[in-house]
Amino acid sequence: MSASIEAQGLTKRFGEVHALAGLDLFAPAGKVTAILGPNGAGKTTFVKAVATLLRPDAGSLHVAGIDAIARPDLVRRVIGLAGQNAAVEAALTGRENLVMIARLFGHDGKAARVAAAAVLDEINLTADADRQVKGYSGGMRRRLDLGASLVGAPKILLLDEPTTGLDPRTRMDLWDSIRSLVANGTDVLLTTQYLEEADQLADHVVIIDHGRVIADGTSAELKSGAGLDMIEVRVTHLADLAAVAEILAPLGTEVPHLDEPARRVAVPVIHGTARLSDAVQIIAERGIALDDIGLRRPTLDEVFLALTGAHT
Repeated sequence: MSASIEAQGLTKRFGEVHALAGLDLFAPAGKVTAILGPNGAGKTTFVKAVATLLRPDAGSLHVAGIDAIARPDLVRRVIGLAGQNAAVEAALTGRENLVMIARLFGHDGKAARVAAAAVLDEINLTADADRQVKGYSGGMRRRLDLGASLVGAPKILLLDEPTTGLDPRTRMDLWDSIRSLVANGTDVLLTTQYLEEADQLADHVVIIDHGRVIADGTSAELKSGAGLDMIEVRVTHLADLAAVAEILAPLGTEVPHLDEPARRVAVPVIHGTARLSDAVQIIAERGIALDDIGLRRPTLDEVFLALTGAHT
């Protein structure tokens, strides 16, 4: 499998802080690769290195087959970058923003207008293209920012927490735009605080902590590799929730998670089928009424917490 981005032994220090500590990372071509990790794990530092905004202290980094440390000028010709904040000019229209950026990429006037029109259609902003950006919603600005990173037709698009602060509907709209880009041949590397986002978008997931990769694979592979199933119980009466948690506690690998509004308790277990049978027997003996009980695979969020012990 060819690499879109490949890092080997990548290190970067800021004083006493090792932001990248010998990081080895492979992002396959033709895929969406999501990077997950706790705050301070090195996600943004790595994206900045790929974008040639900072130089690693040691190691190797290749982007689209180009040595990013030796030839950062060539890397900049094949990447697009959308950061955490929309970097567009509010006094211009959406179309004028994209035409201006296309001109900065070296297009002549006609080619810039053609490129801008194509991107506006791709990010579903054609109807609002000639409105000033200051009248755009936050989600429209984020889509325009995404378009600005695309107007130079990059081979690889770098997205650093692209949907932070967006409402769920706008986030899903942006996901659709990203899927469309991938379908049209753009490789995507994204960092995200939303585990669901990685689950929805990514073909390949990389989890980093303390500047190193601690796990990678497809979402399904990571869930399977966690080696845990989840017993989840929904009680009929809220008053029974604590009793069920007490029953599940010795069966699980950690303290049960209680969700009082949903009258639900869940616990990770090893040998899930046998533990589920035990739980059903004990709960029945105690005469506790249930609405539901079952065994499920862990979510990517639960895998992340199991591997890092931290929240994004």
